[in-house]
Amino acid sequence: MLRTHRRLLSASAASLLVLGIAACGGTTKDSASDSGPAAAQSGAADPNAKLKEGLKIAFLPKQLNNPYTDVEVGGGKVAAGELKGEYKLVGPNDASASSQVSYINTLIQQQQDVIGIAANDPNAVCPSLNQARQAGIKIVAFDSDASKDCRDVFINQATTQGIGESLVKMASELAGGEGEIAILSATPNATNQNAWIEVMKTELAKPENSKLKLVKTAYGNDDDQKSFQEAQGLLQSYPNLKVIVSPTTVGIAAASRYVSSSNYKGKVAITGLGLPNQMREYVKDGTVKKFALWNPADIGYLAAYAGAALASGQITGKEGEKFTAGKLGPYTVGAAGEIVLGPPTEFTAENIDQFNF
Repeated sequence: MLRTHRRLLSASAASLLVLGIAACGGTTKDSASDSGPAAAQSGAADPNAKLKEGLKIAFLPKQLNNPYTDVEVGGGKVAAGELKGEYKLVGPNDASASSQVSYINTLIQQQQDVIGIAANDPNAVCPSLNQARQAGIKIVAFDSDASKDCRDVFINQATTQGIGESLVKMASELAGGEGEIAILSATPNATNQNAWIEVMKTELAKPENSKLKLVKTAYGNDDDQKSFQEAQGLLQSYPNLKVIVSPTTVGIAAASRYVSSSNYKGKVAITGLGLPNQMREYVKDGTVKKFALWNPADIGYLAAYAGAALASGQITGKEGEKFTAGKLGPYTVGAAGEIVLGPPTEFTAENIDQFNF
């Protein structure tokens, strides 16, 4: 079904590009490290190496009890099962910069083979992640990158450029090419959010977008109630606002909920990155005309397989190395250890019922 999903995504790639988990059971961490950091440092990858079974694969998302995160790490759990590994999920209930550090330290003590992390702050987690790497643990950043010197690979949803362009494209279409727009982001330090926003600003500075004005970037901290309040504040502060762009599933849902029951419905458009199941009611009632996303489960799934490939010595994280991610098929490691899942898709009233996640 995921492969079918990717085919569906590829069908819309043309339009959207313009927008845009080492040891077998009982093996000690010391012996595992023989094919871990040393292999990575020497560049010795064996693409024909067999994937190890019994790997301990831990996922540390930005925060728990987040609908997007639940789907994302669920894909990692499926992959860990296929790999006959041990899946573990830990994480904070808030998305603050330092909230993940204590969990990394605990995972080191538990001698995990792979840690998959969506970093709340790219630098705050680095000292602990490097301690994990020194202990032979492979680090797979996913969704939101950690600094490049403290992880092995990064699973990116789509290219940063493509996502940023996509967000501006949708905003421009919804605003009719001119007027005020605002951004409702996650946390001020979120790596992915900030990278997308920088691309958006570059796109907005182009002549063809000169009539669009970004009036403010607000932060809902990926908290439903705070995002709801921030959306309300934007609309009250900027009476001429035409579009709120939220590159976070929590933010777009909260903003949509507010607008759907206010007198702004039909006057102010909401778009960004959202989950089809969470956004369906707002598309059906006309609050949201279009938004975009990839399949979050595929990110967790790919992260687990990338971690297994690292822990098994198939890859070290160098550009050009190849591995197969189960039913998602073959992938190639890109520059700076980046592995791109694939292009997002745009959801509208016409196609949203074709998706269930």
